[in-house]
Amino acid sequence: MAARVAVFALASDFGCQVQMTNMEDDLLAVLAQFDLSYWQLASSGHVPDEYDVAVIEGAVTTEEHVALLKRVRKTAGVVIAIGACAITGGIPNLAAGEDLERRVGCVYGDDGDIVACGRISPLPVSAIIDVDYFVPGCPIQPAEFVAVVQRALMGLRDVTPREPLCASCKVAENVCFYDSGRMCLGLVTRAGCGALCVSLGRPCTGCRGLADDANLDSARAVLASRGIDERELATALQLYNAHEEASR
Repeated sequence: MAARVAVFALASDFGCQVQMTNMEDDLLAVLAQFDLSYWQLASSGHVPDEYDVAVIEGAVTTEEHVALLKRVRKTAGVVIAIGACAITGGIPNLAAGEDLERRVGCVYGDDGDIVACGRISPLPVSAIIDVDYFVPGCPIQPAEFVAVVQRALMGLRDVTPREPLCASCKVAENVCFYDSGRMCLGLVTRAGCGALCVSLGRPCTGCRGLADDANLDSARAVLASRGIDERELATALQLYNAHEEASR
């Protein structure tokens, strides 16, 4: 019997789910390996009572999300978090902390308590339930998603890269932004994307999350040695990694 897969969306722009449809030649082969029981983006059906694998995109921003995740964890044997929002809190996490209520007021005005009812400070999925597999990025890379799903279906352990991105830049023969006094988060960001942004001339913004082997103290020292205010590192990490940095 094929594994039953359900895809859920929390607070996000659905970009990672759109990437799931961009698997092109791999799409039919991957879909043939499981029974797609529920996909919020592609179906108006109800969440089934039973499924084996849950794929979750988006940050946790409401009490409803918390309740949903707890139900998902009780039902699914495997949980896969995809994208920066689900893994680190991503862009939604910019609204976390003491400033949350002011932001709600800016967006919804006097109707904030009605429209944004049950709100909580944004969190990654792993802050609420245990997650078995991770597909980092903003958005995710289709090939990486395919590889992770196949590992999950075969019962193999997760193999998310531990090392920072700088090694990938060396392989790609990219010129380091620090040579010109510009900050890049590749020295602390998890590898695995092939240094796509840097290869296109854009500094890494850290969407894959902090690498397990990242050394923030050394990163600050690098900034200082290149004449960059080390406080800029903390500011840059706020975009995707505010929750993750604070937990260290």
